[in-house]
Formats: sequence, C-alpha cells, structure tokens
Amino acid sequence: MNSMECKQWLNCLMLAMICPLVAGAPSSMSKRHGSCPKENLNMTGGSFVLSKGYSDGSFLKYICPDGYYPSVQSRLCQYGLWTPKTSTRKTPECKKVTCPNPRVLENGEVTPYKERYYVNDTTTYSCHSDYKFRGSAIRVCKPNGKWNGSTPICGRESDHCPDPGVPPGSSRTGHMFNTDDKVTYRCDSSLTLIGSKERVCQDGGQWSGTEPQCYAHFTYDTPEEASAAFSSSLKSNLAVSQQDEEEGQHGKKVSLDQGGKLDIYIAVDASDSIDEEDFIKAKKTIRTLIEKISYYQVSPNYEILMFATDVTPIISMRDFKSNEDARNLTKVFVELDNFNYEKKGERTGTNIAKAYFTILESMTLEELTDPKGFLETQHVIIMFTDGQANMGGNPIPKVNQIKHLVIKNDPKREKKLDLYVFGVGDVYKDDINDMVSQRDEEKHFFMLPDLDKVQETFDSMIDESTSVGLCGIHQDYDKDNKRRAYPWLAQINVARPPQGSNCMGSLVTSSFILTAAHCFKEGDKADKITVTLEKGLAVKVEEYILHPDYNNTAKQHMGIKENYEFDVALIKLKKAVTMSVNLRPICVPCTRETNGALKLSDSDGTCKKHEELLMSNELVEASFTSQTEPATDVPRKIRNITIKRGKYRDACVEDAKKAPGNNVTNAKDVVTDNFLCSGGTEPKTDDLACKGESGGATYVNQKDRLIQVGVVSWGVKDLCTKRNPDPLSQAHTRDYHINLFSEKIQSFLKEHLGNDNIDHPLSFF
Repeated sequence: MNSMECKQWLNCLMLAMICPLVAGAPSSMSKRHGSCPKENLNMTGGSFVLSKGYSDGSFLKYICPDGYYPSVQSRLCQYGLWTPKTSTRKTPECKKVTCPNPRVLENGEVTPYKERYYVNDTTTYSCHSDYKFRGSAIRVCKPNGKWNGSTPICGRESDHCPDPGVPPGSSRTGHMFNTDDKVTYRCDSSLTLIGSKERVCQDGGQWSGTEPQCYAHFTYDTPEEASAAFSSSLKSNLAVSQQDEEEGQHGKKVSLDQGGKLDIYIAVDASDSIDEEDFIKAKKTIRTLIEKISYYQVSPNYEILMFATDVTPIISMRDFKSNEDARNLTKVFVELDNFNYEKKGERTGTNIAKAYFTILESMTLEELTDPKGFLETQHVIIMFTDGQANMGGNPIPKVNQIKHLVIKNDPKREKKLDLYVFGVGDVYKDDINDMVSQRDEEKHFFMLPDLDKVQETFDSMIDESTSVGLCGIHQDYDKDNKRRAYPWLAQINVARPPQGSNCMGSLVTSSFILTAAHCFKEGDKADKITVTLEKGLAVKVEEYILHPDYNNTAKQHMGIKENYEFDVALIKLKKAVTMSVNLRPICVPCTRETNGALKLSDSDGTCKKHEELLMSNELVEASFTSQTEPATDVPRKIRNITIKRGKYRDACVEDAKKAPGNNVTNAKDVVTDNFLCSGGTEPKTDDLACKGESGGATYVNQKDRLIQVGVVSWGVKDLCTKRNPDPLSQAHTRDYHINLFSEKIQSFLKEHLGNDNIDHPLSFF
C-alpha cells in the first residue's frame, strides 16, 4: 500500500476500529488461511484501500469523491474469500448522494418537483393561505445527504403544541396537537429513523422526545453540526454542576467535592485489528474532549474505558473520586498514554453490552457509597462505537438498567442522565436510537465518517475560560440555599424624600441590571440606589441609563395621563459581580448566549428564530417574581401568567382603557406593539403584579433555561393588599410588559450590553 493509500485508509477508519464488520474470529484461526483473490475488486468511479493487502483478515474500504457514495461500503478477507460477495454481473459503483424526499410538507408547496434531489439541489417552501410558515424557506441538499436549515412547517398555531412538522423522507400519523395527543413517524423503506418514533404533546406546550431524522446508510453529520449540538447540550450540564467558589479562588477552576456533582463516563470501542497510529488518534480524541470540558469552571469526575471483547478501565469512577492522585487530569493523561497498542490484546470482538455493564456496575457502586450524592449527580455517558455488537448480546437491556438506576421511574429525573453515542465508520444505525437520550431540540447521536472528523468536532467546541456566557441556568429549589433557584434576581431601592421607590430587576451581564425606567425620577443619584442580589450582597451603582424614548408625559395630549412605552432602564454596576451558583445572568433574546441555551447552531441564530421558538403560541406560558422577602432576599412567590397573543391579544389591550387616567378611543395608542400583555381570566386566570414588582423579568422556561422576554411595567388595577398580597386577576385586570423583541428595545440593549468596554459583553445578532 503506497503512502497516499495509507493516508486515505487512515482517514476512513472508525474510531479506534479498522474492521467494523469483523466476525470476531480468533486471530490464530485467521493465520491458518491463505490470501484472497485480487480480481473483481475495482469500483466504477472510485477506489479502494486495504489494511493488510490481500492477506486473511484484511479490510477493504471503498472510497468515492465528495457527493458520491459507494454501492458497497466495505469487504473483509476471511478464509480466502471476500465477504460480502458482489454480483459478477454488476460492478460496484460510486453513486450520487441524494437527500431525503422533501415533498412531505403538509399544507404547503415544495418547488421544484423532482423524483430525486441531489447535492446542491435547492428547494423552496411556502404555505397555503391561513397557515403560518416556520423553519427554513429555502433548503440546499448537502454532500452529507442532509438538507441544510430546519424542517419547514405550515401550522395554524391554534393547538396547545406547535405543529411538529414532517421531516424529509418521513411520514407522520396524527394531526391533533393538544395535551396528550400523540404523533408517530416512519421513514421511507431505504432510510433509518434517528430520533423519536413517537412524540407526545406535553402540558408545557412542548413535544416529548426529539425531532426524527431519516438517515440513509451514507448520511453523516458534519463536525460543525456535531460540535454545535453536542457543546450546547453539554454546556448546560457543566454550568449546572458548578459549585460555590471558595474565597480567594476567583479565576481558578472550581473543584467538586469528593461526592461529586457531575460524573462523566467515556467508553471507546477499540475492537477489531486496528492500526497503531489510529489507536493513538483515538486516545488523543479522548484527551481533546476532556481538555474542552476543563475550560468550564467545574472539574467533573471521570471513568474512561477501552473495550473490545473485554473492557479495560483507564481510570474507574471510584478511583477517580477516592484517590487524590488519580483526580489529577495530568495523571489521567499519563494513564491514557501508557495504555499502549499491545495492551489491547488479541481478543478483538465488539462487546458493547459489556461496556455498558461495566458502567452500570460503577454507577451502582456510586449509589451504594453515597445514595444522597448519587441523586444530586448529573450522569453523562459518551460512547464511541459503530453500534455493531457481534458478541455479549444486545446492549439495550444494559442501557435500560442504567436508565432505571438513575431515573427511578420519575420523569422529572430524566434530565439527570445524558446518553451520547458518536457513531464512526460503517455504523449500524437501527440499534443506536435506544442507546441515546431523546429530548426536544437536543441531539445525542452523532454520525461521523471517520476519526479525524471526531477530532475536528471537539476542536471546534467553543473554548470558554469562564461560564459567564452560560445564561439562564438555575438549579432546583433548595431549602438550604433558596437563592440558587433565582440567581439573576435583583431587588432595587431608590432612596429619595419623602418616599423612595422599590423595584425588581434582573442580572443580564456581570455588569448590568435590567429594570423599568419609571423606577427613577429626575434628580436621582447613583449613590442613592441600592441593588441587592444574593443575601447580604448589596452592590454599588455607577449609573442608571433610561431608554432615550421613554417619556412619561409624552401622550397626555392624547388622553393618556401616564405613558409607559419604552419603560426600560439599565443599572451599571461599579464592579462586575463574580459568577457563582447564586449569581448568574438570565438569558436575553437575540444574542449568541441565548442561541446556545436554545440549542441552535450559529447559522440558525436569528432574532426572528428566537421569537419563533419562544413566542410561537397564542398563549405563551411565562412567569415573573413577587418582591423578595427581607430575611432571605428571594421572592415570596413565582407569579405565573399567560402572555396573550393572536386572537387573545385584542381583548387584553382593550382593557387598558379601564386604567385610571386613560381617556382614549383607541387602546392601541396606550398599548403598542412594544408591549406584551397578560392577566384576565380567559382561558385561565393569571397571577397579577403588585406595587414594587415593576422592572422584574418576565421570563419563559425553555429547555430548563430561563429566557427573559419582557420587563414588568404597569397594570390596569392594583388588587394587592396586606390581607391579600398575592391576588389573582379579575376579568379585566391586566398587566403590561415591555417587549424585549421590540426593535427599539433591542437597539437600546445592544448599545449598552453589547459594548466591548464592559466585562463579558453580550453578542447580539
């Protein structure tokens, strides 16, 4: 084999696997058989490379140019014969890559019409009248056999859940999208479904599982796609697991205590007779992944396994936690380096079940050692394999045992377990689906053609030396530390005679608090403003900045006594706060930081896309907080509301006429498109804001990340009393919130929060 063939061969190998279709025959048996014939091996339009020439055990890999795939992917020399056999009448050939059939769009049109769609073919999508378009209006067939962009959908948006669409190459059963309604998917006969075959409309207006995709045997993910999806999902776990920093540790990595809060298991399929250079590449890939994770202010616990017929631990979870020396990542890398090619041995089957069973044993031991800590721990399993188990039985029962151990039949605990699979090489995709986690807008299975592409994926993961950019992270309510559930929350007091004002606000960067403009009066000085974040932490204020178009008296000539349009302000802190589990910014829409929270790739990140995802329904479930309790500096109550849009908005806006001091014919003069509206009793009764809660964040919970969509501004009537501090709305009592998607609000936020002169500026679109 010449040097060029050598290079091609190494680029086409699986992760630490040269022979993904090996039958597992002992090498001693292989050596007793002769070579395979050299005739009838060529491929029309392509070439092939060999691992061991024509000798027994050699693996033949066919290679095609970009945009083409081999009709026969690979062959193995066994007992003097090439398997699988190819037809003597038809020579193997390189075929043009096609993308799945896009003409499955319901309630719309797809142009142009073609029997098959090849690489670089462009399709355009539009909806019939009365249907609203979501997704990508123009899509291009890519060389990896996938359409770019997102699934086009024509929906009515009148149901509880948005129309989940029909991905290319699939068909869907089910056209009702209300709570508990189900939809099921199947792919065309030549394609494999990756994702959820069945999805259920849940209470929160989201679909269970993950959007299905239909993969051909030649379909793969690009490193850019894999990196964006994997890092978005993993970043949430790394940020959630961050622990309190000890005094004096600012800027250093945060070490977890011995019990740990984040346990990561990495299992690498090292089966088949592999090339030593590629074996070294596999170890380098693991190292790269661990290094990328170490950029975050958290040090997870690790177990690293190499497996073939047997499983060889590089480091076990128990050793990592109990042995201080073992916890040193440098020592882990030394152990990885010391696991050399010879240690892999001759037994080279593919026992995926045994790898998962080894992880199950480790996890069971962790639960026995520290039951309470086990419940609090985030468990992440990252498997590198082709999924083709040829010994040890079906791995799925072992995966199910792991799920049962962590989740314990409690749906709320599903987020405590992340199961990833990186399929590399000639992957048997049918079994992979049951080996990965399935969640809406998340991706846990990545199909990559070779080891170099895996390395590229991890290399392109975003390097962050700080987790400040990980906005919207909050932890479950903890009676011993209530603040961690509201890390963005700010209480604002402005001292002025004869009576000051109290407002709420939200931490949006480490240097700025977002609040309402009407909290301030002309002449207020920065040194008279007190901002309290976590208990006992009153931060000093440098200045406050009102929206330039805010003018409370601007519409008095129209019969509007008090005008609250553009009622937003920013408080700049004298010193940026240090991020911790108790102090973390809420997400601001139309920023790259929120893009990560929404699990979107950079190419999909637009303000319109954010609004589409967060505000697509006619009733958007949202929340804001009551004032804080003086003893704890956390809110007494979370106020739950539905933002009224579509057919519900007009009645909500109309009630603004009932506010004292308003004498107008057209309510839209009072409540413009720069406001969001909540309150009333239809279709259900909302909570109401009380005096002192202006300026607080109106936020939505998306994928367990909190994203601010509005600022509490004003209401039709204050129903709050000492006897009833938490009133419910009446039919015509409404609250109005400044809309953060408003172009003029975005411009104001971008000017100040996107400024490179501040600590950790936001990246606006």
